[in-house]
Amino acid sequence: MPVAKGDFALIDHTTKIKETGEIFDTTSAEEAKKGGIFKEDSRYEPMLVVVGEGWVLRGLDDSLVGLEVEKETTIEVPPEQAFGPRDPTKIRMIPVSRFRRQNVSPYPGAQIEVEGRSAVVRSVGAGRVQVDFNPPLAGKTLVYDLVVKRVLTESLEKVKALIHRRIPSVDLEKFRVALADKDVAIEVPEEAFYLEGIQAAKRGLASDIQRFLPEKERVVFTEVFSSQKPSTAPSSPQPAPETVPEGTQAAP
Repeated sequence: MPVAKGDFALIDHTTKIKETGEIFDTTSAEEAKKGGIFKEDSRYEPMLVVVGEGWVLRGLDDSLVGLEVEKETTIEVPPEQAFGPRDPTKIRMIPVSRFRRQNVSPYPGAQIEVEGRSAVVRSVGAGRVQVDFNPPLAGKTLVYDLVVKRVLTESLEKVKALIHRRIPSVDLEKFRVALADKDVAIEVPEEAFYLEGIQAAKRGLASDIQRFLPEKERVVFTEVFSSQKPSTAPSSPQPAPETVPEGTQAAP
């Protein structure tokens, strides 16, 4: 069956800038090493996309509909459907003295913050710095070499995929998930108890589940503390098992 809007698709891809052939994103560790963008702390694995939900660039999202599973394809996304065209009004000249007062030494290619906005230094000279507030990929055509590895159809595997998306640093197999007619029960492993932002992740996960599995009215999180406490455990009390009622919105 071809991919349809609303499907839970697992995608492998390597994305290049058409104009230069430079790899800027990939789900493959091998391709990341080849492109010089490999990071030890990054996860290289198929990416979850709920088709049509805007989780990826619009040009890519629209092009996923109709693709066949396990069939390699190439998709070109023009600037208008990616990061937009370059806007010359977003390029400014700023006195270099302004940066020196802030103990900043600008150089071509540096990413800096100016007036609370991110910018890239294009050139330095004659006492002035040219900065570009356009997104780095503005005006670029992106080329995706991709394959849809799987389309998830079972409710349990969809819930697990959503857990992994929200809490990727903890082994998915350590979460225990049980589904009832209207409930989803998730037992959270100890490794996740003290993660920064875990409560926001749980609220976001509950919102995801209720949105994509609307028959589930309640999401119940359970935290079980064993007699062996992690060495990094804080001394302050932790919250009791949390029930998120229907309609809870994801934290930003």
